[in-house]
Amino acid sequence: MIGLCQKGSCRKLIGHTGKCDPWPTNCWSFLEEKDKKKLSKAGYATPRGGKKGAYQNHVYRNNKVIIPFEKINVIDTSNYEDGYIVRLYPDQAFISSGILSEINLPDGEPLVIGENAFVLYRSHQSFDEFPPLDEWSVRHLEDKNGNIVEKRSSEVLEKGHYILRLPKVGGGKKIIKNEVIEGPPQGIFAPEYANKETNFLSQASLAWQIIHTSSSPYTASQALHLKLILDECSLSDGVHYNYLGMMKGNITTCPLCLKRISYDELHSHINLENEESLLNSGLIVDGTNRSTTVNLFHMIPLEYERLHHNHFYVSWGHATCNTKLGQRRCYSLAEVKEMDIKVAKLIGDSIETSGWISDDDKMIRSPNGAVWIRISEELYIERD
Repeated sequence: MIGLCQKGSCRKLIGHTGKCDPWPTNCWSFLEEKDKKKLSKAGYATPRGGKKGAYQNHVYRNNKVIIPFEKINVIDTSNYEDGYIVRLYPDQAFISSGILSEINLPDGEPLVIGENAFVLYRSHQSFDEFPPLDEWSVRHLEDKNGNIVEKRSSEVLEKGHYILRLPKVGGGKKIIKNEVIEGPPQGIFAPEYANKETNFLSQASLAWQIIHTSSSPYTASQALHLKLILDECSLSDGVHYNYLGMMKGNITTCPLCLKRISYDELHSHINLENEESLLNSGLIVDGTNRSTTVNLFHMIPLEYERLHHNHFYVSWGHATCNTKLGQRRCYSLAEVKEMDIKVAKLIGDSIETSGWISDDDKMIRSPNGAVWIRISEELYIERD
């Protein structure tokens, strides 16, 4: 009989060889290499513009995070099992040149630059106005013997107080100040964080959805190990996926438009020809756009206040639908029906119900799958 080992939370199969493992990625080893790469990418934190913010890029989500100083009052630092460091800009760290601010975290712990915080210089002006203290050094990595190293590991210490990301000033032959990049990336974008357990289960959930795409080359018999793992989360029966619009029956769907996702769309390049609302995005020359038709899709937008990258709310969705949705929650048809706030059209003396609206007034869905998204907030105009 097939079953999970479950010794010390082990999720390998009963009778396995080698050490026990609660996160056995071999449960999706039957996937083609391109699908494994797609899953790996979904497990990475990949912030846009990461370099200038000293963010790590293309590393797993279970890593140390950077907490912006301006967000410390809305973030629960206990969420970050792999550690955190607070980023301050010079005008946040200094009262005036040479005089540091005295700052505590919400739990009363003092903020100490060089220990649980660093200063990020992003302009030559801020560097000149609030220069680093004489005893400060650029952030760097040291091994146990005090040697500077390039790669992080459990035996490497992080030292130093500040990071330089100073852009070039001027252009052509009139370069006034050169670009200065000093100090390694300090952590990942906090909203993208997930601990190792959650990140593994999220990838397992996404693997299951790959298997159930339309025209998938995989069979259910190949995924028995994966199914056993998802059984623990009550996901493999499809009820949750269908409720949130991630699947219709046993076929994976885009949660926003509810159209079936074909297997080929996981790897084909995006095409805007049939996207009426995005045609003004400009002509995309064949081969120049690296985005695939279907990408990672979050049902609840990532935010600092709460962690939303988890196996219950990650899916595959069209890149164009991701663009249309933006930083809004994707409510399923079942969810708005449960809210029971109907939307109707008044035509003469007759009323025609056209769908349901979410209780935050941000999304309307029709019974047959059409969706409307609110794209702007109300304008409050003062009257004389």
